[in-house]
Amino acid sequence: LWCVLCLLNMVTHQELVSCVGWTTAEELYSCSDDHQIVKWNLLTSETSQIVKLPEDIYPIDLHWFPKSLGIKKQTQAESFVLTSSDGKFHLISKLGRVEKSVEAHCGAVLAGRWNYEGTALVTVGEDGQIKIWSKTGMLRSTLAQQGRTPVYSVAWGPDSEKVLYTAGKQLIIKPLQPSARVLQWKAHDGIILKVDWNSVNDLILSAGEDCKYKVWDSYGRLLYSSQPHEHPITSAAWAPGGELFAVGSFHTLRLCDKTGWSYALEKPNTGSIFNIAWSLDGTQIAGACGNGHVVFAHVVEQRWEWKNFQVTLTKRRTMQVRNVLNDAVDLLEFRDRVIKASLNYAHLVVSTSLQCYVFSTKNWNTPLIFDLKEGTVSLIQQAERHFLLVDGGGIYLYSYEGRFISSPKFPGMRTDILNAQTVSLSDDTIAIKDKADEKIIFLFEASTGKPLGDGKLLSHKNEILEIALDQKGLTNDRKIAFIDKNRDLYITSVKRFGKEEQIIKLGTMVHTLAWSDTCNILCGLQDTRLTVWYYPNTVYVDRDILPKTLYERDASEFSKNPHIVSFVGNQVTIRRADGSLIHVSISPYPAILHEYVSSSKWEDAVRLCRFVKEQTMWACLAAMSVANRDMTTAEIAYAAIGEIDKVQYINSIKNLPSKESKMAHVLMFSGNIQEAEIVLLQAGLVYQAIQININLYNWERALELAVKYKTHVDTVLAYRQKFLETFGKQETNKRYLQYAEGLEIDWEKIKAKIEMEITRERERSSNSQSSKGVGVKY
Repeated sequence: LWCVLCLLNMVTHQELVSCVGWTTAEELYSCSDDHQIVKWNLLTSETSQIVKLPEDIYPIDLHWFPKSLGIKKQTQAESFVLTSSDGKFHLISKLGRVEKSVEAHCGAVLAGRWNYEGTALVTVGEDGQIKIWSKTGMLRSTLAQQGRTPVYSVAWGPDSEKVLYTAGKQLIIKPLQPSARVLQWKAHDGIILKVDWNSVNDLILSAGEDCKYKVWDSYGRLLYSSQPHEHPITSAAWAPGGELFAVGSFHTLRLCDKTGWSYALEKPNTGSIFNIAWSLDGTQIAGACGNGHVVFAHVVEQRWEWKNFQVTLTKRRTMQVRNVLNDAVDLLEFRDRVIKASLNYAHLVVSTSLQCYVFSTKNWNTPLIFDLKEGTVSLIQQAERHFLLVDGGGIYLYSYEGRFISSPKFPGMRTDILNAQTVSLSDDTIAIKDKADEKIIFLFEASTGKPLGDGKLLSHKNEILEIALDQKGLTNDRKIAFIDKNRDLYITSVKRFGKEEQIIKLGTMVHTLAWSDTCNILCGLQDTRLTVWYYPNTVYVDRDILPKTLYERDASEFSKNPHIVSFVGNQVTIRRADGSLIHVSISPYPAILHEYVSSSKWEDAVRLCRFVKEQTMWACLAAMSVANRDMTTAEIAYAAIGEIDKVQYINSIKNLPSKESKMAHVLMFSGNIQEAEIVLLQAGLVYQAIQININLYNWERALELAVKYKTHVDTVLAYRQKFLETFGKQETNKRYLQYAEGLEIDWEKIKAKIEMEITRERERSSNSQSSKGVGVKY
């Protein structure tokens, strides 16, 4: 993604313009010290005066009432709050009628902001007070009192439960709950003039008289600090999607990435830019300028890359496609302004203000076009078979032929704060991280939009930051990887039927992750290294060999705070904190191995590993073959990585008399003890189920089974006695003492019983050879 600003400088005010605000993507209101409120229409380039305020009202800040998120879908804002120098704020309708003026502060009211739901208004003033008001302008509470320090700027937290405000050189986050902890830190070396807090990425932007702008996380940790500019930074604002922000200064407008580095710097002749407002679709910026101008800027020159194609947004309605293999160039013209685009899986999906276009990379001339329900698409996610659109009204899944598939919903869904880190799509599953409870992931079937499996949510013990579904393989084996707030990486299965699926930790200090688009290989940036998990499923099969299935390389060349942009084929693209892209190629062999295994070409897989001669390949093959119950290949692979004890165990499984026993021991090999026991009990092999518990020293369970099925109680007691004698211990377990009373242990008799059980199992197995059994291959 690459962006440049295209500027348009317009003048109608005689005095300094103090604030601007968009109603729709084409209409803007501006307020000035000449007491005028002016409406701008960008389609016709016309301006009209809405109202002339009384001579004693000098406007300072303007904020439109948010579009309602509920049932009544407003297409545009209907009223706004205007704060002024006379200590009042004014609720003004779109037509310019002043509905209400409220005495709010001693001295000027420096800023006023509606919360995201539109249920509360916060104002701050020169008197150092922070006040919360109702929708109708009734005072609810005075949140804080800063003495005589003016509060220049204020912003709501993403959940509308906290308020961020300035106090000289300090930033303060104060929750509305009276007893909750207040967070305060020194943020700048000069007075802080502007703050903004983005609801999607939860990051804070601050600008000050020390001529710097800074990016913080919501815990007050510094993520980026700019070099000092020539003049104080007078304005700063996040784009709605949280990927970009803009800052304004004297004769300066800068467009930056959320990590801080600068996309574009413009030097318009405007004086200081006192206020910046982004249009709702995040494609345009308006700036309120000190010389009476309003500056408009459009974000263009965005770039998308996939394999050998590069797509560039050259103008607001034009894209250029370049094939780097033959230098062929195609121009794509659109009827309306381009808002969002995504290029992946051989398709380019473009949303304009009214329509969605789907291009195939094989044919750029005939796109598939369909109309959009709401218009302002905030996110596009792609999978191989279909793509997902997120707008203000909901989440919609479409096929690449333009057919509507489903629209998943969940209680309290807020689509305006979903982004690429909190929504993940695969061919059969949609995963969405909830904002109300950040420990929960909602899972939906892609084809129906209904909750997956038995409707159970995936819940974790900590807040989750980023989620990603794997892209290949069977629906039943679909896995989701996620990073929690401790920066630990976990993996779990998405199928949720009955028993709770294990959530297993894969790594620590992981900052960013991505699945390959061609096979289920996962990569992540850990503390100081790039780690690739060639077969993450190993954690479910044989956790001991997981370290042998990894590829690691030093990540110091990626500098601080790098981010994985994509993982296509065997190429990982990483963006450094300075904005530069680095391409890292990983070995192509694991992907080929995945391909062989998915089509059960075990001999080819073994041949490939012998050719490559790498431990990681053999370790992956060992785990893959156990997962697919092919123990012959597993034996070869384990022998190649020197796991002799496991080779011996696999050999011992070979000599077991029945398929059920073999299956149970393969499950035990992977640590699935309960499942192994269930397989044996369902097959009527009670003694074998008891024996595996004895071998694992699960004494309680062994006796429980023996008593329940009224068989081999003496066998369990005999083995228990032998175990205690070996370690020179006395029996203390009450249940064992109870059953051992008056029971003579006769080893001859027990051995004969065991022999009889094995013979019976052998006979059962030979009788059922003709019928289909459970598949363990030898």
